[in-house]
Amino acid sequence: MSPTKIIDVLLVEDDPGDVLMTREAFEDNKVANRLAVVSDGVSALAYLRKEGEYADVPTPDLILLDLNLPRMDGREVLQALKQDEDLRSIPVVVLTTSESEEDVLRSYSLHANAYVTKPVDFERFIDVVRQIDEFFVSVVRLPTR
Repeated sequence: MSPTKIIDVLLVEDDPGDVLMTREAFEDNKVANRLAVVSDGVSALAYLRKEGEYADVPTPDLILLDLNLPRMDGREVLQALKQDEDLRSIPVVVLTTSESEEDVLRSYSLHANAYVTKPVDFERFIDVVRQIDEFFVSVVRLPTR
């Protein structure tokens, strides 16, 4: 058996309840990935570019991105991220409450790797986050950082 692969995940989410549920899903999952959290788009880009207080953070292997964020929304973050040669290869899963077809289309046109609508049910939400986690750890081959 190969050793368990641990990946760094950046969650960009401003809703404390969703942050808590995502943390719980990661903690309950059998794979102990490292989860970092920022609560707005400006902080997300600072984190990814290792600016200021984020100078020593690891480059994430996966980004879970909400669309409706303060200071800079998730669509703007996604666009900036995918235009940056150093960051564009990081997979991004849009994890949002929006069921808007326009948001789905725009996210994919901005090169999101997946679009997932957050379930409102607690157990279903945790199950969805676990599935994303397991998919990117067990199934997908991520770029080496």
